[in-house]
Amino acid sequence: MSRTAARTKARAAARLAAVQALYQHEMEGTAIPVLLHEFHQHRLGATIEDVEYAEADVTFFDDLVTGVTARAGEIDTLVEAKLSTGWTLERLDKPMKAILRAGTYELLARADVPVGAAISSYVDVAHAFYQKREAGFVNGLLDAIGKQVRA
Repeated sequence: MSRTAARTKARAAARLAAVQALYQHEMEGTAIPVLLHEFHQHRLGATIEDVEYAEADVTFFDDLVTGVTARAGEIDTLVEAKLSTGWTLERLDKPMKAILRAGTYELLARADVPVGAAISSYVDVAHAFYQKREAGFVNGLLDAIGKQVRA
């Protein structure tokens, strides 16, 4: 595997793990330092219940999780502004909120990641949780945010 392919795979694993960590944070209120430690020690690159977790880019994972929490208000405002009339963030289920928050953070704060790569990565993450319709929703919403924040 080339170096670029390995990095891409490690970042994909970091994105999926970050969405899982953000979901856990919202569900259980686990403090971020505790959550990061738990993922570092027990999830990233581990095998749990016969599921092998790919080796993740830990620095990228940490940035996503801490960045989303640090900029939560700004991120939620951007996401809500792109939802259909009558929809609020609270109406979305928690995995979807975690996906949209992580994707929005990456579009806002990670200029090193091209817009298309970030969007397509979170569409892939959405496929791990949802059917095609929801993945299309992630694509459309993050595309609209990308056009706004990377104009």
